[in-house]
Amino acid sequence: MFEIVKSVSFCYGHRLLGYQGPCQHLHGHNARVDIMLASDQLDEQGMVMDFGDIKAPIKAWVDDNLDHTMLLCEDDPLITTLEQAGEKFYVMRDNPTAENIAKLIFEYALTLKFPVKSVTLWESENSFARYSGTSSGARS
Repeated sequence: MFEIVKSVSFCYGHRLLGYQGPCQHLHGHNARVDIMLASDQLDEQGMVMDFGDIKAPIKAWVDDNLDHTMLLCEDDPLITTLEQAGEKFYVMRDNPTAENIAKLIFEYALTLKFPVKSVTLWESENSFARYSGTSSGARS
């Protein structure tokens, strides 16, 4: 099995609903996401996939949807206030934890038909969450 990883950095804000601790308040992170692709076979150039072909669509989507954006759970009452103020936010079905953000990016990579094996979201230099799911884009 061949595996490659492409990293993309971005900044985001969030808060966690129903959480007792500092993360219940609005705060931000300088994050890095590592997208791991895997394949049993290499393409004609001897690659799982060209790094540039991974970076371009992932970075564009992250920049458009997550970078310098407040990530909020769909139940967060702050959504109305941010909407009225014209602020940028992204609504997630669940709490915007590192785990759920990793899953969100994984699912986006699947829509691109990437042979994604896992997505790791580094919330800080010492803490990360990883999501691995079923990749329908894997070559065999």
